[in-house]
Amino acid sequence: MTPEYASDIKQAVDVLRRGGVILYPTDTVWGLGCDATDSEAVKKIFAIKKRADAKALITLVGSLAQLERTVDCIPEVAYQLIEYAERPTTIVYDHPDTRAGIAPELLPEEGTIGVRVTAEEFSAELCKAFRKPLVSTSANISGQPTPRCYTEISPEILEAVDYVCLSRRDEKPGTDTRPSVVMRLSENGLFKILRY
Repeated sequence: MTPEYASDIKQAVDVLRRGGVILYPTDTVWGLGCDATDSEAVKKIFAIKKRADAKALITLVGSLAQLERTVDCIPEVAYQLIEYAERPTTIVYDHPDTRAGIAPELLPEEGTIGVRVTAEEFSAELCKAFRKPLVSTSANISGQPTPRCYTEISPEILEAVDYVCLSRRDEKPGTDTRPSVVMRLSENGLFKILRY
């Protein structure tokens, strides 16, 4: 890890700990992020995106260990889905672990939680350094096109956040910059694709 990379992670973590909103690269597209346990920070993201708070947001973790501290009762098949998925995959589980302290604003009425284990280096390191799950939602105003790379993020979004990560800013749009696959996985092991 270069000193610049380590400094970028540290600055992002400092902002997250103060309840701020960051703009950061993920395993899919650039995302708006905050502490998933901080209700006020989550409300800021809804305000930035101009999005109805009835719509749940995805939570990002950097390892299976973090996933196990975030979700209550992970079906065994989830580990296989995560390991063998060809694309980044968000799994909607029945319940968060109450000890994780997930902000209620992140959860839909039925109380489920959507979590993705990121395999992308920067976002995984960020999750590990922060030691809590992060909110991850595309860096755009709700209803507008999702930016495929940093240079496509609107000035309005750039000005609204508290910190913009430095890593991966110079990348061009990739061949596959789609949002993650989303699937609902019940505790009984039944699953349904919600977004592909």
